[in-house]
Amino acid sequence: MNNFFRRTLTGAGIVVFILGGFWLHPLSFFLTGLILLTGSLYEYYRITGGKGTQPRTVSGILTGSAVYIISTLCAAGIIEKKWLLLAIPIVFAIIISELYRKEENPFDNLAHTFFGILYCVLPFSLFSFSSFEHNGIGSLLKHGDLIFSPGIVIGFFLLVWANDTGAYLTGMSIGKHKLFERISPKKTWEGFCGGLIAAVIAAWFLGAWLGVVGRISWIFIALIVSIVGTYGDLVESMLKRSYGIKDSGSILPGHGGFLDRFDSTIMAFPVVYLFILLFA
Repeated sequence: MNNFFRRTLTGAGIVVFILGGFWLHPLSFFLTGLILLTGSLYEYYRITGGKGTQPRTVSGILTGSAVYIISTLCAAGIIEKKWLLLAIPIVFAIIISELYRKEENPFDNLAHTFFGILYCVLPFSLFSFSSFEHNGIGSLLKHGDLIFSPGIVIGFFLLVWANDTGAYLTGMSIGKHKLFERISPKKTWEGFCGGLIAAVIAAWFLGAWLGVVGRISWIFIALIVSIVGTYGDLVESMLKRSYGIKDSGSILPGHGGFLDRFDSTIMAFPVVYLFILLFA
């Protein structure tokens, strides 16, 4: 099977997994986000676990998962937000435990451990806050009395895919001027503009159906997805170049790993959530 068909089949599987998982039910929404979080965080630790650095992989993933679980429970109104403060003693425990590891670069280890949590956990933890206690398109299965709409997350991924598709097709067709050649030689300004236009057009048509926020707000979200998502892609490329690797993983044939596939999400979604919180 050549790379094009492998990439196409994997891409179709990703779409089904993301849309099905986040749209089906609040429980599947929670589990889908947890899978993306742990997969991305594991890849980050695997990449950075070299050149004299040994991040706390198990502790970091457990801490990130705990923050995600507590965030979901808070967003759903099951527990109060003060329970998020439980992250403080967990962080201190990781710092203190580094005293007993006798590793060569303890503060490098801690820096990568906590940056991985910030980089991977924050974006996916905000998914729940954008969905619970919001009205819009509902889940496919009934879920009791919870106020829940996955509209923001579903719309966000649809815009990411519209942007990626527009950028790829435009860049392949007429791309000539390099966007950031030092980090990502294949990206072009033409591809960036094509992706932005595709995302804005998609937002115009999807806005009325998705709900949660108005159509104009969805257009601004499309702009954030295109601009900040591109930076997210570049940052992940910078990470890989720093460690001399091509892909963050191999779990997604033709697409690399979780970080390769969701790098734009990691940077763009927090900004999208901030925009909704402040302006929409």
